[in-house]
Amino acid sequence: MQRKEARALALELIYEYEFHKDRAPQDFYVDALRLRELPGNDYALRLFLGVQQHREAMDGLIAQHSKNWSLSRISRVSLAILRLAVFEMRFDDQVETPIAINEAVELAKQYEGEDAYTFINGVLGGIAREGEHG
Repeated sequence: MQRKEARALALELIYEYEFHKDRAPQDFYVDALRLRELPGNDYALRLFLGVQQHREAMDGLIAQHSKNWSLSRISRVSLAILRLAVFEMRFDDQVETPIAINEAVELAKQYEGEDAYTFINGVLGGIAREGEHG
């Protein structure tokens, strides 16, 4: 599985986990892959678990840069995309920020649509600029 595919899998799992938060993330991951009849993927696992681990800090950044939008107003898919990208930008030293933003925009185009991808691009751009100066 290539990194782009692993990222898409991680996105699906991040989204689905919102409906199964009563389960341990690791157990959810194993069961979700079994249901999909997919082998494990280290990158998808790292993204999924990293998002769960840093969720509170990431949600704070997303809320801060989502001008006039509360987290509850952001679609669950867009929020999952934002969380994934912010994890890659702030907590994963294997992905450069412009790549994380571009991949998030591509995921938004695939899963959400034009309004969502422009919003996601704007939020992530603000977070990236803050990271350059903070």
